[in-house]
Amino acid sequence: MTQFRPCIDLHQGQVKQIVGGSLNDDGAQTNYISPYDAGYYAELYHQYELHGGHVIALGPGNKEQALKALAAWPNGLQFGGGVNAENATEFLQAGASHVIVTSYLFENDEFSWDRLEKIKAETGVEKLVLDLSCRRTPTGWNIATNRWQTITSTGINAATLKELSKHCAEFLIHAADVEGLQAGIDEELVSLLGDICPIPVTYAGGARTLEDLELVERLSQGKVDLTIGSALDIFGGQGVTLEACVNWNQERRD
Repeated sequence: MTQFRPCIDLHQGQVKQIVGGSLNDDGAQTNYISPYDAGYYAELYHQYELHGGHVIALGPGNKEQALKALAAWPNGLQFGGGVNAENATEFLQAGASHVIVTSYLFENDEFSWDRLEKIKAETGVEKLVLDLSCRRTPTGWNIATNRWQTITSTGINAATLKELSKHCAEFLIHAADVEGLQAGIDEELVSLLGDICPIPVTYAGGARTLEDLELVERLSQGKVDLTIGSALDIFGGQGVTLEACVNWNQERRD
């Protein structure tokens, strides 16, 4: 059954909610800047037993905050953002349940099986999450790297996900075109993921109400989990409360 998965997005050393497609070297269009640090949110998620959430460092200057979150809930959060074969073990030892990797897997904008093998040797399949965040193209969706600015030639399709699923525990997929807009999820993408994903997958992008959890559950036959960010009350949103999401998860566990 579809579960709500929490997030902590870090940008320039602060917990923020941003419009994903706007992220670049100069900054990003920001929906919310939190007065609290990452540890506060990690403790909150721990209190509510919200498992499988992710801490994402969007660019440099976020390591201190990331480590605070991981320390606040050891083995309760996944970490991504600049993860590679050299530093993956450090974040696992710091308390990450999994590490999330994306741009590192692409060399000259082409997928590198060699790099996948290198990081897998450090983490093992069971501790590795592949971030296949993507943008819509004329032929479907293609993986986007470098803070979602570079669209690669690797498509989101059954063959790709079947092959990659052998090398990781989960997928994390942001729909970068709708990320942070609170204008609704990419329904076609969610339906596709429900049809073709052979392992657990979390979708993020555009969610705005509790009804979006119901929609994702229906479109994916309960196979896709959902992250809600900017619309959530703890991030200044008006669309849905954290308590309602906690209750949703509890009802599906009972």
